[in-house]
Amino acid sequence: MTVELAERVRAAVAAVTDPELRRPLGELDMVREIDVHGSRADVGIALTIVGCPAADRIERDVRDAAASVAGIDAVDVRVGVMSPDERRALTEKLRGGRAKREMPFGPDSLTRVIAVTSGKGGVGKSTLTANLAVALAARGLRVGLIDADVHGFSIPGLLGLIDADGLPPAPTRIDELILPPVAYGVKVISIGMFLRRPGEDAAGAVAWRGPMLHRTVQQFLTDVFFGDLDVLLLDMPPGTGDVAISVGQLLPHADVLVVTTPQAAAADVAVRSGTVARQTGQRVIGVIENMAAMTLPDGSSLDLFGSGGGDAVARALSTVDDDVPLLASVPLSPALRGGGDDGHPVVLGAPDDPASRAIDAAAAALAVNPRGLAGRALRVTPSA
Repeated sequence: MTVELAERVRAAVAAVTDPELRRPLGELDMVREIDVHGSRADVGIALTIVGCPAADRIERDVRDAAASVAGIDAVDVRVGVMSPDERRALTEKLRGGRAKREMPFGPDSLTRVIAVTSGKGGVGKSTLTANLAVALAARGLRVGLIDADVHGFSIPGLLGLIDADGLPPAPTRIDELILPPVAYGVKVISIGMFLRRPGEDAAGAVAWRGPMLHRTVQQFLTDVFFGDLDVLLLDMPPGTGDVAISVGQLLPHADVLVVTTPQAAAADVAVRSGTVARQTGQRVIGVIENMAAMTLPDGSSLDLFGSGGGDAVARALSTVDDDVPLLASVPLSPALRGGGDDGHPVVLGAPDDPASRAIDAAAAALAVNPRGLAGRALRVTPSA
């Protein structure tokens, strides 16, 4: 009976999910000795690194899992740390057979990569990207988000990834692998998470040129462990500069979503970002118009930035063989702005807000069009 009870405890503990790696402890080889003495279970686990930020949660979840087994009244959890060889084996397992610094989002990947771009800054591109990511995750998709706007990073704040010091949290590292923090079901990485400086109350500024920007984007794509994703969103910097060129080189198969405002001046520039994306082989899949007319309490309409910009961009980017739709027209919204300031996306905080409904409609359109299998090699080995 003691052996059988110990095996039931082991099964329960092995099913506990690591909150950062999002995989069961048993699959990650983190479960150690399990001993049962009467109704008390002694459970050993090994964390990935010293000072693991998820240590308290893992220990609590392990204790609860063991205590849930019938016949166990008390649980003692012994917490250790993996050896270098064990960590090496773990990182190799997580890479799934890929070599170090090999990008998992190549042409054969089933992850749909969507770069969200704009011609001008200040059109609300980052706010829309953050809300789209959360809306897609709420639909059950596995979503990653790269804040590629290195000079003007804002995604951590928009998603509430701010610690007690008012700074983005530093990601956990397992040797050369970087584990992205998770917010609202979205795995997120941003340069702001690497700029913490002791004694300062803000993340440092970035004053980098082309080579450093290219290397940063490349490392986000190769060194960050996102796991299996359905969708990877990239919040691009405005314009057609170094990062846009790097992403075009690294991800020529990516889809591009263009954000504009109704204003003609913004629309004209937004067309250029879509045109440059096409020149690298990327496909423009749609346009989102932000800051469109809002309906006032008296029923009148306020079109602060004019009208027609989204339609104009969609028409300009459409070709005979490739129709580019206007996926959504998102009205001006105090709730959308407030949600960004508070780090609580409007699609969750105010789902009935007109802006929220428009963003969710765009997410629905993106969710029903996953990457297909045509033309891609599958990593399978036929059995004899």
